Amino acid sequence: MSIFKNEITIESREVLDEYLSAFEYRTSGLSFSSLYMWRDQNEFSWEIIGDYLVIAGLSHLEIEKHEYFLFPPLTKTGVYNPESLRETLYIARQRFKEKDSSFTIRLLPVHMKKIVEEAFPGDVEFISDRPNYDYLYLKQDLIDLKGRTYHAKKNHLNYFLNNYNYKYVSLTPDMLDTVMVFLEEFNARKNIEPHEMKWLLMETDAMRDVVTNLDKLNYIAGAIVIDGKVEAFSIGGRLGENTVTVHVEKANSNIRGLYPAINNEFCKHLDESINYVNREEDMGITNLRKAKLSYKPIELVEKYIVKFTK
Repeated sequence: MSIFKNEITIESREVLDEYLSAFEYRTSGLSFSSLYMWRDQNEFSWEIIGDYLVIAGLSHLEIEKHEYFLFPPLTKTGVYNPESLRETLYIARQRFKEKDSSFTIRLLPVHMKKIVEEAFPGDVEFISDRPNYDYLYLKQDLIDLKGRTYHAKKNHLNYFLNNYNYKYVSLTPDMLDTVMVFLEEFNARKNIEPHEMKWLLMETDAMRDVVTNLDKLNYIAGAIVIDGKVEAFSIGGRLGENTVTVHVEKANSNIRGLYPAINNEFCKHLDESINYVNREEDMGITNLRKAKLSYKPIELVEKYIVKFTK
């Protein structure tokens, strides 16, 4: 089931980017690279209603019941008008009602709370959405790994560099077969909860499509190859003018230091205009949160769930 009439496709990129780039949203989900990658798994759909572009999707964080939600409405002009925003959200809410779905806004960046409050004074409740906070890092910190903070990471990276002959290469569509072999082996090594494995398999389907279409999309992707075999890869996309979001990072956990190595190499090969790396959310997964915190983010980018009280 889709809430709105349009799907996210390669052909719709130009329209979506016009709205996504007009305002500094700062959140990983509000980029075309993210929306396209997860479009099928989250049943994303979109429509232009009044002055704004609205996107609906399916949340997978609730194990028992998956619910549709609305992304923050996107502006084409870079500004928000309370009256026109209210009109757009009233119509969007009706679309949800027609599909017999509850209506909430999710992934609202903290700096948009005032915008929503002005459109619905006294009629909204903001709930902190900690599992969806983004982790933001300085690119140079992830390259240098300086100081005691990164001592363990540096040791693991040095072990890898001293014990393995490898190549870091740009990921290309002709590498799809070896990437899929890597992912099959990666998934087989996992011992995780059923709902986490379900997400992992959906992620694998998304990777097949993204790698196939890398030459048609503006992803930034690289891989570490050892003995002719992909053993790690990373795929990201630009977010604003000076940030790259890492959407997916995978490595063979049996190779010591490979995770720090793919992170390090990916950052080293980023354009000089990139100052920050957004490594997305932890989805409330304990080990993932621990791993993301271990790289010492300079900021947790806050996001909120918006519930309407009337």
